[in-house]
Amino acid sequence: MKRILLPVAGTAVSAGLLAAGLAGTAQAAPDWATDPLAANNAAAVSVVDFWTASNNAALRSATAYYHDSTPPSWKSGGGYSPDGKPGSVLPIGEEKAAPAVVKNINLPRTVGKVFWVDAGGRAKWASGTSVQSKYRNLVVTAAHNVYDTAGVGDPKVLDRWVFVPGYYQGKAPYGIYVGKTAWTHYDFDVYEDYDRDYAFVTVYNGVLANGEKKVTKGEYDRFTGPKWTRGGSYFIGLSRDAGRLGDNVGGQGFTWNQRTGQGVYVFGYPAAPHPDGDKPYTGVTPKWVYGKTTGKVYVSPAEKVEEHVGLKAALTPGADGGPWLVRYSNAKRLGYVNGVTSLFGDQDKNGRYDLITSPYFDGETADIYRKASNVWSGKIVGPNGELYR
Repeated sequence: MKRILLPVAGTAVSAGLLAAGLAGTAQAAPDWATDPLAANNAAAVSVVDFWTASNNAALRSATAYYHDSTPPSWKSGGGYSPDGKPGSVLPIGEEKAAPAVVKNINLPRTVGKVFWVDAGGRAKWASGTSVQSKYRNLVVTAAHNVYDTAGVGDPKVLDRWVFVPGYYQGKAPYGIYVGKTAWTHYDFDVYEDYDRDYAFVTVYNGVLANGEKKVTKGEYDRFTGPKWTRGGSYFIGLSRDAGRLGDNVGGQGFTWNQRTGQGVYVFGYPAAPHPDGDKPYTGVTPKWVYGKTTGKVYVSPAEKVEEHVGLKAALTPGADGGPWLVRYSNAKRLGYVNGVTSLFGDQDKNGRYDLITSPYFDGETADIYRKASNVWSGKIVGPNGELYR
């Protein structure tokens, strides 16, 4: 268990133990933190209205989020730390399936873009994936794609957060999934510690567009959901319940306390240029890289990183939050999430990204995943195409 150390009278004391001591009890800080995104139907409907207005105009205008304009300063040190035995949760659909022989490479349907609005009112996006859960309603991504780290003090959740699997140029083929509740590590929620740069988000059932209908002024005023006027007439945008995320695109398995040196596929939507200005990616379609995670540990003091694992790869920002999948079946498009892209580096200082890193997924990560994976969310589309408030 890692804890940020705070100086007290010339000594260093664990923040969790300090809190316990000040409280006069033996209660240490929890390993997890949870925060509401769209906590009720009214909030969720407002989020859907924002992203779907004018034929998904906000989705189309969103730009990739770039964590920083310059790569972190990386150096060797620290050490990732398994805190128990390795463990795994099977992907959706593989609970009773036999292993298959794999020959072809296919992109997983579970991968998509997460969208939000930042403190400056700008629509942004990054990468994420659906993951196995009891109610088939869970997304995993980088915590900095869920929490606003640009402000002062504890990071707050980002506004109007949604996940769109298979997103392509304004289209949401499997629906738009509004985030309901975020789960992350206490150390990220309180200290913005990038060694815990991961978050699990429960999402409502997806919402799909289901055509438009010309209505009266009264019907227009009473309707809850996307609506607009055109040529002096009133129109409402009908919606359809897309069902649960995992039922539509599946969900990757989840694994923790794994050894490094395993082969891993990394997926995401790279979009940023390299530091030297070269821009090989558009961010329009997902890309992938394959390699073996390295046992060499990477340290970035600015982000409080001491325990990241690394992979040699030329992906650029926009791909952050994308899954690192071990034991990936290209035929079934399923594997086990063993990390998420957090930071990017230029090790040889030639102006090109050549390194991506991920937090190490340990038993504490698994505990947070278990909490998030057992939380129900619900649906927000009514039987007549209206959005529930």
